[in-house]
Formats: sequence, C-alpha cells, structure tokens
Amino acid sequence: MRATVERSHLLRSLSHVHRVVERRTTIPILSNVLLRAGDGKLTLKATDLDLEITETVPAEIGQPGATTVPAHILHDIVRKLPDGAEVSLDTGDGSQLALKSGRSRFTLQVLPESDFPDLTTGEFPTRFTLPAAAIKKLIDRTEFAISTEETRYYLNGIYLHIVTVDEKPMLRAVATDGHRLAQSQLDAPAGSESMPGVIVPRKAVGELQKLVESPDASVDVEISDTKIRVTIGDVVLTSKLIDGTFPDYVRVIPQGNDKVLKVDRGAFADAVDRVSTISSERGRAVKMALTDGRMTLSVNNPDSGSAVEELGVDYPADDMEIGFNARYLLDVAGQLETGTAEFRFADPGSPTLILDDGAADALYVLMPMRV
Repeated sequence: MRATVERSHLLRSLSHVHRVVERRTTIPILSNVLLRAGDGKLTLKATDLDLEITETVPAEIGQPGATTVPAHILHDIVRKLPDGAEVSLDTGDGSQLALKSGRSRFTLQVLPESDFPDLTTGEFPTRFTLPAAAIKKLIDRTEFAISTEETRYYLNGIYLHIVTVDEKPMLRAVATDGHRLAQSQLDAPAGSESMPGVIVPRKAVGELQKLVESPDASVDVEISDTKIRVTIGDVVLTSKLIDGTFPDYVRVIPQGNDKVLKVDRGAFADAVDRVSTISSERGRAVKMALTDGRMTLSVNNPDSGSAVEELGVDYPADDMEIGFNARYLLDVAGQLETGTAEFRFADPGSPTLILDDGAADALYVLMPMRV
C-alpha cells in the first residue's frame, strides 16, 4: 500500500475513529486502525467489537492495498505534524508502515488486514433520513439521564421507538437512570414507521453526538433488530444495540400533578448553581420552599455551612417544601429552550414533572430527595 494524504484530512478522520479504540485491550488487533487505499481515497476503520467507525478521505494512491497500525500512536504523530503538511504512507514489503512528512520519518509496526473484525454484515430493514440538528436535539435532551449502573444494563442507553400522539406517528427518545427521566420526540421521518424499539448504547450515543458537527448535514439512519448504522457524509458509525427490554417508562410519568410553578429558567439555574456551591459531593440536596409568589432555595451542609436564595415565581398553589439533587436540576435546566421552566408537583414524596413552557416535544421527570 502506498498513499499520500493531506495532514488536515487525515487528522480529522483519525480524531473521529481513534476515539472508539480502547486504550487497554487484550486483543492486539483492536488497538489498531485499518487503513485501506484505493480509488483515489483512503478509508480508515476502528472498532471495539461493539462499535465501529469508518471514514473516507481523498488521497493520492500510488499502490492500492490495506494494513492496520496502532490507532493512538498514529493519531498522536499526525496531530504533531505541522499544518498543511503532506503525509506519505508506505507499507513496502508489508512488515512495517513507513510514514513520511517533510523531514519527519516514522516506522510503525503493523498487523495484517485479514485479522481485522467487521461489524457491518447483515441487513438493515428500517431506513430513514433526519437533519443533523434534529438528531442532535434528540440526543442532547436525553443523553444526560442515561444510567451508568452496569447491573441495569438495559438503562445504559437511549430508547428510540415510534409512538402515536394525536393519531400522528412520532420518533421518541427516552433515557432514565431510575432517579430522573428525559423524553424528547419529533415527527416520525418517512421510513421509520415500522422500526422496532431499540436501545442505543451510551458509547454510541456519545460518538454520534460528536459526529453531528454541522447542523445542516443530513443523517441516514439504518436499523435492524441487533444493530444501528448511521451515515453522516463520509463517516459511517455502526453499533450493536443493547439486547434487553426497556422498562414501561410511561407509568413513571405523573399525570395528575396539579401544583404548577413557573419560574424564569436562567434565574432559577443560576440560583441553584450558587446555593449548591455549599453542598457536599455525596448529598447534593437543594431544598425548595414554595409559597405564593416566592421560592426559597436552601442548602445545609454540616461540614461547610449553609446557603439561601429567594426567587420571585408564579406559584398559586398550597405552600410546600421539596428537595432535589442540584446536579439533576441543573442538567434539566440546561436543556430547556424557552425562557420559562414549568414544574408540576403532587406532593414532596412524589415524582415531579418539568416542562419547557409551551413546548410539547420534551418532558423531564425528577424523583425528589429527603432534605
């Protein structure tokens, strides 16, 4: 294999694909990135056996061929080369890869292309296209609520499925960790109506979030019962799905919460952020005392002191005191897009519903804390 490629193109692709490669793996080939040269382009591929990213960059091909080299080392080398440099890759007799750029020379150990695993086999019956901005919004609004508890593996991702709302099909994303729930939805794109409900793993969600850089791009999504494949321009991300059943989350969403509070989103987030400075890492509880027209936020930490802040709010219901995890409140406030946050309470021990005032395409549920 012999190819010459511009450093900026190679670096951009390597920065996408090398993130998939685990730094510690017992299978040597999984530490490598596959390089395949041919037809005026260089294709790079990396995998951890659950997730695979492939990207193609334009290149001058001297001799078609393929090899695999250590992904993180190659990324570091290319990152340290000067802007505008041309990078020449040559495998010679196949035992090593010679990388040349300007006056720099590197020799890297290689492993044969035939050892490199392939995730992309199989059919994808469901296919649809979405604007990058739409899929980014679905992910941003729900990703923070994904569970990191490995024992409840079926919560370690975003549940994507089709629901009917007012006789209209919607593509809905839901994530929960048992303490909070985030739901976002949009009109179901053509071709998605018959898709199965799937759980997209946390790592794939994180990579997809980084890949949707341009909001104007279109994203092709293909889904089977076991895998999801997403194509954005020259990048193809393929991931196994979580093999499990997502819980019946609809039962968790409170329906009868009749105590409604409306508060300026920015002022509320800033106040929670300030008072939570006092809270301990272990118990980040913020107490919310509600009376007619006023909210008092308070934090008590026996080790460091206390903090209190008052806010003017629209709250015509009975007086109430309720506690929440400050981090969870800030996560939700960060996703609200309108200027007003709407809280719907039942009582201090029941789940609270949080809405973007006037927006019907997202909702959040928080479990209260004892304070």
